[in-house]
Amino acid sequence: MSCFCFASAPAGRCVRRRLVLLVQLLALGMMTVGQVASAADWTQWRGPFGNGVAADGQSIPLTWDSKKNVIWRTDVPGRGHSSPTIVGNLIVLTSADDATQTQAVIAFERETGRQLWLTAISQGGFPELHQKNTHASSTVASDGELFYAVFNHHQKIEAAALDSTGKIVWKVDAGGFNPQLYKYGYAASPTIYQNTLIITANSDTVSWMKALDTKTGRTVWEQEMPKGLVWSSPIVGQVAGRDQLLLSGFEQMAAFDPGNGKSLWSTPCLTHATCGTAVWEDGVVFASGGYPKAETVAVRADGSGKILWKNSVKCYEQSLLVTRGHVYAFSDSGVAHCWEAKSGKEMWKSRLKGPVSASPILVGDNILASNELGTTFVFKTSPAEFKLVSQNQLGNESFATPTIADSRIYLRVAERDDNNRREYLYCIGNR
Repeated sequence: MSCFCFASAPAGRCVRRRLVLLVQLLALGMMTVGQVASAADWTQWRGPFGNGVAADGQSIPLTWDSKKNVIWRTDVPGRGHSSPTIVGNLIVLTSADDATQTQAVIAFERETGRQLWLTAISQGGFPELHQKNTHASSTVASDGELFYAVFNHHQKIEAAALDSTGKIVWKVDAGGFNPQLYKYGYAASPTIYQNTLIITANSDTVSWMKALDTKTGRTVWEQEMPKGLVWSSPIVGQVAGRDQLLLSGFEQMAAFDPGNGKSLWSTPCLTHATCGTAVWEDGVVFASGGYPKAETVAVRADGSGKILWKNSVKCYEQSLLVTRGHVYAFSDSGVAHCWEAKSGKEMWKSRLKGPVSASPILVGDNILASNELGTTFVFKTSPAEFKLVSQNQLGNESFATPTIADSRIYLRVAERDDNNRREYLYCIGNR
């Protein structure tokens, strides 16, 4: 893989656009009160609503390859699985160079793919890692002004805030992270709630959840968590009439007050280790997990602890999708599923191809689901039957979840052979 070269990183300045093309808040509690989504931006892991649903009114191409409908392609130095975060003219992601043990935040120009800046955050102290993980797997979050990244090194989690020119505004040691039983690395992405950045780090030696002030990095609140390996990212949604911070894992589905971190409710279910992010609709939370057992579950989020349904489908690393009364999944083995949200009734399942790590994304009535081999399947949100629209290939390695903004698809993929690996960021759009 190529090494970072900070001295020769392209210089450039970025002019931020004000958020435009404001869309209405999604109905049925699909997003947090006070947030407004723009079709032009994708501000965090799982998108503007935190649930893998793109803003309305976008017209993306449904077929592509390395040449067809490619607006541009750019080299990504290093290696990472974080998804692109898009605000204004900037596309921002994290990457890591294993040779120099350097972790960095990189920005590209949105219209051309040209690298604008690369800011090193840390060097050295890389932990042991599962072969499918990277040292830059957490997606950057943005409040429209600053970009927030988290990295694991030197047995800790470090959080950093950068401005649109790549300047570090603040950088803090958020807390320890030192797994011993399974040295698989770190993967959770941060989320923003009001003026705080919420971070989790869960291992068998130290386990915590913390909110940092977005302007200063100062700790606003912190909560000790059960000890154990959980890689799921926290997310805030308006569920059952209030804002709830949702987190799966530790053999439970749990909700917390995002304002102070205190527990709202928890329901025994799932399995110990989960990686996917919870989704919600009509007062019900849906999640899946995969170690040591496989389970997908629907839990009523009113504090009653009622489990509406569960099954044995395994979505270990990837998240689910829920829309218009139905839950969609792309399981580890590459099987697409559709269930009725209120009952768990199987509407259909169809074998595509795995293995799968990236989470599916919903754009209009189309679902984009990528596997680890660089194949992205597009199929309809049709409960009556499975309707495959297309099968598209880019590279031969794909772990990052697609990003959708302003009717364009941004895909981070790699091309690997026996002696070389190169990583690319593609912009796919109607030409």
